[in-house]
Amino acid sequence: MASVVDICNLAMSRLGDSANISSIDPPEASPQAEYCAQFWPIARDSALEGYPWAFATKRATLAELTPETDAWVYAYAMPTNCLRVLSVQDSEATSDLGVDTSLPTQQAFTIETMASGSLAILTDQDQASARYIAKITDSTKYSPLFVDYVSWLLASHVAGPLIKGDAGAKMAQFCMAAADSVLTKAKAANSSQRSVRPAHMPAHLAAR
Repeated sequence: MASVVDICNLAMSRLGDSANISSIDPPEASPQAEYCAQFWPIARDSALEGYPWAFATKRATLAELTPETDAWVYAYAMPTNCLRVLSVQDSEATSDLGVDTSLPTQQAFTIETMASGSLAILTDQDQASARYIAKITDSTKYSPLFVDYVSWLLASHVAGPLIKGDAGAKMAQFCMAAADSVLTKAKAANSSQRSVRPAHMPAHLAAR
């Protein structure tokens, strides 16, 4: 389980920097800590939002709002700390898919800004729930491959301002390429944790 400071120090090691950061909140008096404090939230949130990681995927019954358009029947408040909505369905649905897996229970939806300035989920589904990616700030919840990935991503952000010039730009490109490589492995490992319900029940099981 890695702390945020552990991830920052891992990012520094990717850059060949021997700095040993002890705090970024508040940042200690060093360029490394200050740059990590500046870019960590950006790297973290973009890494989380980009893929439905198991540790960051949640479900919630949505709170209904008053619709401000006739284009959709219902409007709902966004779930707390939601980075990206993955699907909307009936709150009583027992699966993302129906008994026949070719007939998804997922409903059409869109995200729009209300007059208040807050985002809302618009859909024709009543009593809706959502599956979404949450902003997980507790780094001890991250999988090992996600830690590896986000450390490279953070290193790519910090490389330019810390190293500067052409060398910094090249290092940023190198770190981004490394991040993409680790991301492929991380996605594969994450996908292995999901199995779709079978479309039908075998006769010998149905007879029990």
